[in-house]
Amino acid sequence: MKLYNLPTKTWVRLKEDQQGPPGSPNFLLEEEFFFDHIDGMYSYCKDRNNNRVHLPAWSEVTPLDKKE
Repeated sequence: MKLYNLPTKTWVRLKEDQQGPPGSPNFLLEEEFFFDHIDGMYSYCKDRNNNRVHLPAWSEVTPLDKKE
């Protein structure tokens, strides 16, 4: 499922490696993120360490049944 098709405030797991915006780290298969919202071509998410990250809106993800 594409990230942009999910409801906001959802935990997700990447189904493929992804590259964020220029200057950001790469994101790896099976990493988990809290998806807050879409912001243009990228999203506003947080990783497990509560760091802000920007996954591409078109990322293939699996929604997880977790609470924040």
